[in-house]
Amino acid sequence: MYQRVGNQLIWQGNGETLCIEPWGKDSFRVRSAMMGEIIDTDFALLAQEVCEVEIGIDGSEAFIRNGNIKAVLKQNDWTKNCLVSYYNQEGRLLLQELDGHGCLNLSARKFKPIIGGDFRLTASFESDDTEKLYGMGQYQQDILNLKYCNLELAHRNSQASVPFVLSSLGYGLLWHNPAVGRASFGRNVTEWVAESTKQLDYWITAGDTPASIQANYANATGHVPMMPEYGLGFWQCKLRYWNQEQLLEVAREYKRRGLPIDVIVCDFFHWPKMGDFRFEEEFFPDPKAMADELKSMGIELMVSVWPQIDLESENFAEMRQKNLLVKPEMGVNICMRFGGESVFYDATNPEARKYVWDKCKKNYYDSGIQLFWLDEAEPEYGVYDFDNYRYKMGPNVQIGNVYPQLFSRTFYDGMVAEGQQNIVNLVRCAWAGSQRYGALVWSGDIHSSWTALRRQVCAGLNMGIAGIPWWTTDIGGFSGGDPESESFRKLLVRWFQFGAFCPVMRLHGDRKSMQNIYRKDGSEALFSGGDNEVWSFGEEVYPILVKYMNLREVMRPYTRRLMEEAHENGSPLIRPMFYEFPQEEYCWELQDQYMFGADILVAPVMEEDVCEREVYLPAEAKWTELHSGLVYEGGQRITAAAPLDVIPVFLKNDACRDLIGLI
Repeated sequence: MYQRVGNQLIWQGNGETLCIEPWGKDSFRVRSAMMGEIIDTDFALLAQEVCEVEIGIDGSEAFIRNGNIKAVLKQNDWTKNCLVSYYNQEGRLLLQELDGHGCLNLSARKFKPIIGGDFRLTASFESDDTEKLYGMGQYQQDILNLKYCNLELAHRNSQASVPFVLSSLGYGLLWHNPAVGRASFGRNVTEWVAESTKQLDYWITAGDTPASIQANYANATGHVPMMPEYGLGFWQCKLRYWNQEQLLEVAREYKRRGLPIDVIVCDFFHWPKMGDFRFEEEFFPDPKAMADELKSMGIELMVSVWPQIDLESENFAEMRQKNLLVKPEMGVNICMRFGGESVFYDATNPEARKYVWDKCKKNYYDSGIQLFWLDEAEPEYGVYDFDNYRYKMGPNVQIGNVYPQLFSRTFYDGMVAEGQQNIVNLVRCAWAGSQRYGALVWSGDIHSSWTALRRQVCAGLNMGIAGIPWWTTDIGGFSGGDPESESFRKLLVRWFQFGAFCPVMRLHGDRKSMQNIYRKDGSEALFSGGDNEVWSFGEEVYPILVKYMNLREVMRPYTRRLMEEAHENGSPLIRPMFYEFPQEEYCWELQDQYMFGADILVAPVMEEDVCEREVYLPAEAKWTELHSGLVYEGGQRITAAAPLDVIPVFLKNDACRDLIGLI
């Protein structure tokens, strides 16, 4: 029944082996296997130092205590199943597995067999109607509190499933399973489902504050590196700079105008074929000279890399021969058809990771390019048939959610081997642990709309709680923006203001006025979108954008400090109000304002033609309005002025007073 093995508490019965063991401060790792042995996997969790625990066994009951968390196990006398409940150091119930509910004979850990030996797993917990839940990654919805939400555990373009949830009851739980599945936080039951898996595996921690829970989670899954200095300023991007001189001339113009810029981005299809991992010589004749000139201006060059390998790529035959590619289970050997028929490289295969890095090192890194844009990282299959692809590590339906983490690792490991420190790469998706590989996640190909802007605030806040503190968006949205439209210009301004108070401030988009591009031989290359520089949107908009670029520059010391906190403690840069003010019940409800670090309250304007908005100022602090310098007592709702050139921002107590009046 129960036994202690080292510092593990193990229960066996009905063919099941259940193991609970300490895994970091105030935390447990919980694993269960049916008719087999517990498997050691390291998808996201890092090894922890062995710590002493208290274990007690008394007949049909047992417990294990690790600091502020205690697990109590009880075996049902009738069914002989084991039920687990978790308590904090005060004896308050945090989370409890679903009991049998009498003659319904329900199971908290249901292993439904799949032919071949694996299982469809459902882990069920009792639901607390008072609980509020946050995190889980990036979903395109205007919802911050995820209680009563039903979430797909799978990646899509603009959706990143990072299955860590933080509860208002004082615990955090990581579903340590990269299988495609579903999480349902219902009123009657909480369920985690893996469509195909070999065992149950989750990690749970207890904490008195959201910050302490976040710190435990960062220790368990890894900390972000320290953001390099060029990550603190403004990044310029568009779809797409299609030749070397065009890109350089944009950078020169920023310098001629005296505008602060840290990074400029060379987007996709600068290559001959996807998977060649090099510049097309006709359009980019001297990459090293390009990177060198940019560095002389104090600008870093970021280059897009896609994980697709075109069937006509110079590397396809070799990669296929060496089994370095994803394999569709059925049908033709094609994963995507945009810009050529292609398959993805298998990021779960260490040999494939080394192959891709070696190509990128030779053709990019050795030319002085030390920043990469890892696009299509979900990966974005032409059809999201998650059960139709297989990797070296296993079938996609069973392990596929770890792909973007290993895509980031491909470049992180290679850059570390070259001696580079403080690594950051822009990536379109993430999973638990991605942060330790320098992943700066952006929110994908979202539309240029007010609805999309509102969704990004919730997405970014939940992404930070899910343990991914580096996050950003395409300022202005990716698609549908017309620079000549007055309505879009207003949206761009409001998005730009929000972007100034995001972890990274990056302008990007596929603007209207598409330009067709042709090679010298007359063949057509990929198109280029319209202009997307800050001077591209009219004389009324330009000075507003410049003002916020300069504000971002003045905030550099403060932003640097936030990056240090993220590196050291796992703290998100943009934080839900409850993160800083957990004692105020009202702060757990707010989703349209947030804290940029501990001292700056940001209330973005996310409706067209709005010139004022309501803001709640938490108690036990005084708040100085950044625009007017007016001081307000906390614990009240106010109506803040918000003309087009102003975003309501408030400074806590006497913090950051050097910013007052800059907007």
